[in-house]
Amino acid sequence: MISEEWLLLLLADVILILHVLFVAFVVFGLLAIYAGYFLAWQWVRHRVFRIVHLCAIGYVVGQAWLGMICPLTTWEMLLRAEAGAATYAGSFIQHWLHSLLYYSAPDWVFGIVYSVFGGLVLTSWWVVKPDKRIH
Repeated sequence: MISEEWLLLLLADVILILHVLFVAFVVFGLLAIYAGYFLAWQWVRHRVFRIVHLCAIGYVVGQAWLGMICPLTTWEMLLRAEAGAATYAGSFIQHWLHSLLYYSAPDWVFGIVYSVFGGLVLTSWWVVKPDKRIH
């Protein structure tokens, strides 16, 4: 039988993976947009992709400016605490995924980094113009 603690930790891991995928989408999405400009990839001009990408970093920047903690972080930590795993422990992959997402710096550093990155995403709308039509 599956224990409640095991299920809570599994849900926390799923949230961690979703969080990593969200970050990867934002970071690698921007890299792909600029690479696509030089490599003539038309998919990076897809309007829906670009709107979703801009909204994703806009959400992160908005959270930073408002001093909010990402809900994915909150949910993951709540589930871990509920499972009795107050300190982070787990598999090798889990440890490194966690380490990639959660590093220490003053809040203002994150605000600046997110804002600059958001500015690069916004600038990409003029450098690599999205299609005018929605596919």
